[in-house]
Amino acid sequence: MYYVSTRNKKLEYTPAQAISQGLSREGGLFLPASLPRLPGNALNTLKDMSYQQRAVYVMGMYLTHFTTAELTAYTAKAYGPDKFDTRAVAPVRKVDDTTYCLELWHGPTCAFKDMALQMLPHLLTASMRKNYDNRTVCILVATSGDTGKAAMEGFRDVDQTKILVFYPKDGVSEVQGLQMKTQEGQNVGVCSVVGNFDDAQTGVKTLFSDEQLREELGEKNTFLSSANSINWGRVLPQIVYYISAYCDLLRDDEIKQGEAINVCVPTGNFGNILAAYYAKEMGVPINKLICASNSNNVLTDFLQTGTYDRNRPFYTTVSPSMDILISSNLERLLYAMSGNDDVKVAGYMAELAEKGCYTVDEAMQKKIKSLFAAGFSDEESTKAAISRMWKEHDYLIDTHTAVAFHVLDSYRKETGDETKTVVASTASPFKFCDAVLEAVGVTELKQGAELLDQLSEVTGVPVPRPLAGLRDKKVRFEGWVQKEQMKAVVKGFLK
Repeated sequence: MYYVSTRNKKLEYTPAQAISQGLSREGGLFLPASLPRLPGNALNTLKDMSYQQRAVYVMGMYLTHFTTAELTAYTAKAYGPDKFDTRAVAPVRKVDDTTYCLELWHGPTCAFKDMALQMLPHLLTASMRKNYDNRTVCILVATSGDTGKAAMEGFRDVDQTKILVFYPKDGVSEVQGLQMKTQEGQNVGVCSVVGNFDDAQTGVKTLFSDEQLREELGEKNTFLSSANSINWGRVLPQIVYYISAYCDLLRDDEIKQGEAINVCVPTGNFGNILAAYYAKEMGVPINKLICASNSNNVLTDFLQTGTYDRNRPFYTTVSPSMDILISSNLERLLYAMSGNDDVKVAGYMAELAEKGCYTVDEAMQKKIKSLFAAGFSDEESTKAAISRMWKEHDYLIDTHTAVAFHVLDSYRKETGDETKTVVASTASPFKFCDAVLEAVGVTELKQGAELLDQLSEVTGVPVPRPLAGLRDKKVRFEGWVQKEQMKAVVKGFLK
């Protein structure tokens, strides 16, 4: 299988080239030239496999230049018991007769990003070897909260790699910030940026297209790559857990073979729900893809109207990992919906860069609306969803998962669609203690790591082991810069 860019499908790349490069030189995103399809009885076969075995099977369909033995070794390391606190890795919890929660936060940083970022370092370093590349790779990451910590944990002290994370200075939760500022490892760096996530993300994209910087780093035998969801090595492991969730429902007799489900995903950069779309295209019986946004509802408006417009107020919310107005992975969906028209996609992206908006043609809009439903949740509704889930189901959820439950509830009321639905639960509630505590009725909040114990005492839910360890960690990174200074930070980090 070969990979192409969303903005230039004439050039072909191997899986190893696409993963190691991360982003195409002209700014496009890599994706398979064509999507593989699951064989007819594959889901029935996969239902009796472990998560690791399912991952090997699915990723092997995309990584044709990797051996089964290689992928088996990587999945054993990425999803082993020393990394995840449950053998299921991504367990499906039944909420009621038509609703299930896919828990994606049982890894070392308690967020769904672990599902991909425990795998990516293995894929990236192997890709470098396959490309006969003995250079050092510097991973640049822009994070809205979870990606940064998960990426650093995955790449910590990995040979031939360095990793530098930028995050919005006042745009992450206390626990998220503490996780990053206390990160261990000799090859890691962290810096906050004055502004919002889009400022950090745009800054990182600009650095990737900086020819002068590329030449300077080349002289040091170093090149840049990405651990953000723009890297195909991030998207691919996410496809696995949607296929795995369907197999779990089959195995547990919650659905019949061939029965369609809906999937509801809280998303900001569009990577998580894009993976569900790819699972559907591979043959998983998914009916509706329900895209859940917070008050930064640029995706809701696009999926409903066909117009993407980032010229709007930016809100800092209790679900900070979704505080995004430029959803980078949407470009991959545009490529698919346009019939792989790279020229059209490049045009839309140029309009976005120049005007901050674009409108897809009528045929694309119709196709998108047939696949996706969309809605958003404001702050009050998000906290109300946390309270409701706790009171009615004795189930504690985080602020991002709450956005999804609110949007699902609204969708069902509007449409009457009671199809069995899997909700992607993207983070432990302990990563957003202050907002969760307020949602369950606590008014006097403690500070820093003490919030973890407070939430545990109030709810009786134990603090996840990786977060409990924050109490004794030393802060290593406290610097911040203006967005115009990001290039200087990179050069200083790589001296």
